[in-house]
Amino acid sequence: MSSKEAVRKVPHGNQRKRHKFLETVELQISLKNYDPQKDKRFSAPILRHI
Repeated sequence: MSSKEAVRKVPHGNQRKRHKFLETVELQISLKNYDPQKDKRFSAPILRHI
């Protein structure tokens, strides 16, 4: 399952009871052997608003 598929399934898990507020999901990914000080390739958000 891709990260986009997993995030798309989250709102569907809460279909039973509707809320009158916006639900958000924060996704944190850690990469092995990755130094954020040296490599800035992954410094931007990767998922669009769903």
